Amino acid sequence: MSLMDGLTLSQQKAVEHIDGPLLVLAGPGSGKTRVVTRRVAHLVERGIPPWQILAITFTNKASQEMSERVRHLLPDSRVRVSTFHKFCASLLRQYAEIVGLQANYSILDVNDQRALLKEAMQDQDIDTSHFAPDRIAWRISQLKNDLVTADQYADQMRDSAGDLWEVMTGRIYPAYQKKLLEANSVDFDDLLLHTARMLTENEDLRHSLDQKFRYIMVDEHQDTNAAQYQIVRALSQRYPNLCVTGDPDQSIYGWRGARIANILRFEQDFPSANLIRLEENFRSSPEVLAAADSLIAHNTQRKEKHLIPTRPSGPPVKVLLYENGNDEADGIAGRIRLAID
Repeated sequence: MSLMDGLTLSQQKAVEHIDGPLLVLAGPGSGKTRVVTRRVAHLVERGIPPWQILAITFTNKASQEMSERVRHLLPDSRVRVSTFHKFCASLLRQYAEIVGLQANYSILDVNDQRALLKEAMQDQDIDTSHFAPDRIAWRISQLKNDLVTADQYADQMRDSAGDLWEVMTGRIYPAYQKKLLEANSVDFDDLLLHTARMLTENEDLRHSLDQKFRYIMVDEHQDTNAAQYQIVRALSQRYPNLCVTGDPDQSIYGWRGARIANILRFEQDFPSANLIRLEENFRSSPEVLAAADSLIAHNTQRKEKHLIPTRPSGPPVKVLLYENGNDEADGIAGRIRLAID
């Protein structure tokens, strides 16, 4: 089988691109995963050593699916397919001492993280009944994903007369981070923050890893946060063979620190980048796509694209109104039940 079999012209162009930055603007149902995995196989076919290729996605499920597809195309491949957090955890095992850890560090689960945070609050004589640890933890997570360290935030808040929660966080964050290091532990967000700092502050290490991972692909780039984007940029300086796929119109993770600007500004950060649009949709009827296009066109932060239907016409789109979210969930579940009975 040829790697180009069954691909559209735009998909073929994305697969065939080798050197230099590439932005693949992939609409929903446009075969994005197929393009990413076949591009991996194409790189290997063209003589790129598999260990120089790194494919990163967000969830374990997506990573597993991508790995399976790559193995189907390259049975004996050593291409690295990983989530951001798993990749960063691996790097920290190798270079833990740079950020004050030991290689056998522990990754805390949510319960252990909250317990340690409460200890830090108690050490600062902060009443956990007045300042909910969950809210403090959420704010610290935000700061870490935005690359704000404990010391930086403490400095910002030291003479601040602003929001009391922010001031309290400015006291708790450094105390919590100190306890993490003393316990040779990290929380989930530290995996990103420590790696980003490590690559930013240690040029020799950054250069070594940039040389090691010469071809990097990032899936769902619209959902990267500041730390994740800094990591992939740091690894794409001398060898800027960075391919990102995504769609600003599908960004849904702003609540966990995702920055839609990362994909919108990609061509500014990498002026030589090629832009390829995957607009053919293989999932939905023309009626659904027309309705989606008419709504999404009102977005102000987006890159222009038009969804091209490949499926035959279907019934008109119906608009259903519900009183609240629970009614909506029940109504949709009921319609699915009727459709499959």
